Amino acid sequence: MLEYDLPRYLPSAEELPDSDETPVDNELQELIPGLLKAILLILWSERMDWFFGVDMGIYYHPDKPPIVPDGFLSLGVERFYDEELRPSYVLWDENVIPILVLEVVSSTYRKEYSTKLEEYAALGVLYYVIYSSRRRRKPRLEIHKLVNGKYELQSGNPVWLPEIGLGIGCERGNYSGVTREWLYWYDESGMRYPTPKEQIQQETQRAQQEAQRAQQEAQRAQQESQRADMAEQRAQQAEQRAQLFAERLRALGLDPESLH
Repeated sequence: MLEYDLPRYLPSAEELPDSDETPVDNELQELIPGLLKAILLILWSERMDWFFGVDMGIYYHPDKPPIVPDGFLSLGVERFYDEELRPSYVLWDENVIPILVLEVVSSTYRKEYSTKLEEYAALGVLYYVIYSSRRRRKPRLEIHKLVNGKYELQSGNPVWLPEIGLGIGCERGNYSGVTREWLYWYDESGMRYPTPKEQIQQETQRAQQEAQRAQQEAQRAQQESQRADMAEQRAQQAEQRAQLFAERLRALGLDPESLH
């Protein structure tokens, strides 16, 4: 729950600007959170209690500008309000603080390690994720967890987030036709969840394998049918030979039945 001293009368999301109107200065600031959201849309397609915002304003006070992370995740909220969707994320309407925020550091430093870190800690955001692809000596991906009001850097790649039920990490892959390092979601064993394109490819491969198995089964059934037909033909031929032999015996004046 919110602990801010808010005015009695508060504007709705429709009455507030939907962002700070500051354009992104790097395409990765849209693609990286966009990929994380796209994976969740498949992974959590049956769940309606989550929301992932991309470059969307988070309002915590009606008289102050919103905080606009590159991406954020909230759990326990309505996934959709109506067909118009959310214009912004207003804390006094949602009553749920995002559990994770993501900042993608570009060529222009945007106070990710100072002002924003303090703001997210003050809000009570549990996980603060910072990704900087230009880093050489330090890890490019940092996951900070709020512990006793301060962020503590978590070790590992990926890092398991038990409160979310997912891990987050980075590795090389292909998205939007670009092969580079991307951020992904992982399961508890460290297995990466597929991107939408990868899932389509996997489903296509499974469908092809199923079709091949069905074809093989049909071929085996056809071969079994052919073998059964051949066995029946052999039985008929044997019966015909027996009848011919019996007729020859009768022609010689012998009774075939007396020979048994």
